[in-house]
Amino acid sequence: MGLIFCWFGVLKFFPGASAAEGFAIGAMTELTLGFIPAPVCLLLLAVLETGIGLALLTGFLLRWALAAFFLHMAGVFLSLLVLPDAAWHTAAVPTLEGQYVIKNIVLVAACLHIAADELTL
Repeated sequence: MGLIFCWFGVLKFFPGASAAEGFAIGAMTELTLGFIPAPVCLLLLAVLETGIGLALLTGFLLRWALAAFFLHMAGVFLSLLVLPDAAWHTAAVPTLEGQYVIKNIVLVAACLHIAADELTL
């Protein structure tokens, strides 16, 4: 999990390197009502995702990182609602961007497992 998040986060430090960049910026712009400029959105996402990944890898500040992860995922899944034209061909057929978001269900399941282990310690 940590490697995946670091990988996707680091890509966002290099404009144009992430396949999800445009969709992510569009969603974050909508969710922040346009108050955060696109380059800042991308930098914030890069820092957030890389930080979550590093915490998952090292265990340092893991509870905070898990909280950040689940908040981040809430925003990610909201993108399906705030960018419907980019996320859906029809009501039940997601675009490639929509599929990219929906696959995060697997990441949520994995982090729920990690969170359950962390909370039982």
